[in-house]
Amino acid sequence: MNSDTRIKNVPVVGPGGRAKLASPRAKRRGRFDILPYALVTPLALFIISLALIPALFTIVASFFKDQALNPPVRFNGFENFVNLFNDAGVLSSMGNTVIYVLVGVILSTVLAVFFAVILRKKFLGRSLLIAVLILPWALPGVVNGIIWSNIWDSNTGLVNSLLTSMHLIDTYQVFLGQNKFMTILAIEMVQVWQITPLSTLLVLASMQNIPDELYEAASLDGGSPWKVFWSVTLPLTAPGITIAMVQAVIATLNIFDQPYILNGAASTGASLTMQTYFISFQNLDFGQGYALSLIITIVTLVLSLGILKLVYRPVEY
Repeated sequence: MNSDTRIKNVPVVGPGGRAKLASPRAKRRGRFDILPYALVTPLALFIISLALIPALFTIVASFFKDQALNPPVRFNGFENFVNLFNDAGVLSSMGNTVIYVLVGVILSTVLAVFFAVILRKKFLGRSLLIAVLILPWALPGVVNGIIWSNIWDSNTGLVNSLLTSMHLIDTYQVFLGQNKFMTILAIEMVQVWQITPLSTLLVLASMQNIPDELYEAASLDGGSPWKVFWSVTLPLTAPGITIAMVQAVIATLNIFDQPYILNGAASTGASLTMQTYFISFQNLDFGQGYALSLIITIVTLVLSLGILKLVYRPVEY
């Protein structure tokens, strides 16, 4: 028996001087295990092919002049971005999108917290109410736009009918197309109506994780419902509120269906995503379309990271 064999057969001395044999896990510790890599590889390839490669292509293509009616494709540096910021239509849609984001994120988050507080406690018909609440989110954006186009209609719309019957207005009003702020507000109401259900479910899921003992302790300390909400519910629901706000930012920055269905191609309600469509598929200027898509992506990332930094707080029960 050589020295190597003797070393392998020496037992491991454990606590108290007891000898024990090396475990099979310890024997395999130095062996390369390919199974985890084999399981992760298909998912990694899928993500790379579906997300990273198109993203890299968009970044590169945004620095090229790619016009279907003016070949060939050639590098033009930052010219696409300069042209975008000199385009009156793009600048107008940027202003519209800022309003969409501010109104949509703030209003949908406030409504989500309000509805989540109501739905947190069990009551008769709660499940039915949740099912009805999900319906606007489950409907496609085009369907929501068609439904609300009839509601906002200046001749036979439900809003005009209600306001007239309540004697709040004397004649039917035009809500879409004439006044820019009114048009954006009407469109954003449709967007908020669609994204609030998902925000509510996200906040509600986070709220239901709060132990009831915390509320009992707060009540024993003499805390009012409003104080308990600010001191217990709101801080401990921060993760759910953060996710709800991020998804609202993504939805409002990429709003397309609602303004296009309700207001067509009019500049009074056009969004940045609509401008991307117009530039790329109507003007056939794919270089500027790629550049605008890249700008929207960067703004989305910056706003999402900003919300994570400002709103999210780790929760410890």
